[in-house]
Amino acid sequence: MAVHDVSGVPEDLKARVKESYDTMAPVYNTWTVQQSSLRLDYLEKLMEKLLSAKPLAGQKLLALELGCGCGLPVTDRLLATPDVFVTANDLSSAQIQLARENLAKHGADCVSFVEGDMMALEFAENSFDAVLAMYSVIHLPREEQSEMIRRIARWLKPGGFLLANFSTEEMPGHVNDQWLHEKGWMYWSGWGTEATVKKIEDTGLELVVKDDVKDETDDTFLWILAKK
Repeated sequence: MAVHDVSGVPEDLKARVKESYDTMAPVYNTWTVQQSSLRLDYLEKLMEKLLSAKPLAGQKLLALELGCGCGLPVTDRLLATPDVFVTANDLSSAQIQLARENLAKHGADCVSFVEGDMMALEFAENSFDAVLAMYSVIHLPREEQSEMIRRIARWLKPGGFLLANFSTEEMPGHVNDQWLHEKGWMYWSGWGTEATVKKIEDTGLELVVKDDVKDETDDTFLWILAKK
């Protein structure tokens, strides 16, 4: 298993990440569900904030999930909440198809699926009450992470929340040629805790939660809950 740092952005990065997730979707999803307690803990923190500030009954809370995967467990939990509509995005065709199947029980009127690179998404300012990005923005090159943070701040409504996690380490680029699967080529990058926090605060978002937390795999991530 070859694990190594890279200084530049690998050629065909998005295509390679997509191909890996398409190929190893069942393996990755089983692994994720078995190690989902931290995701759900932070999702509950978000839901508590959202619901305490919820508008009039019957008015939809609009959420964007970047990297929805197969929809389990996070999107499923979101959709179990009344009056929530989720725009679910993922790079992987296989994951989007699985998410359609796993979330069909909630009905088509509470979720829409957008397949493709999150950097290609376009939304109007003040579109969402919440944006979620768990273990997804970390697959972008660092400069794209900076831009995505700025875009999310624009997409959030006043009073809306960002829930996301990032690398705690300054990491220009890191590649694992066989992550979870013999064809599981994968890439991550990060600015580190201090620089990431500054980038978030520079957009005008207010930090509500800022935790460096070791997850079930013994990797440490910066978890952020921030309010516009």
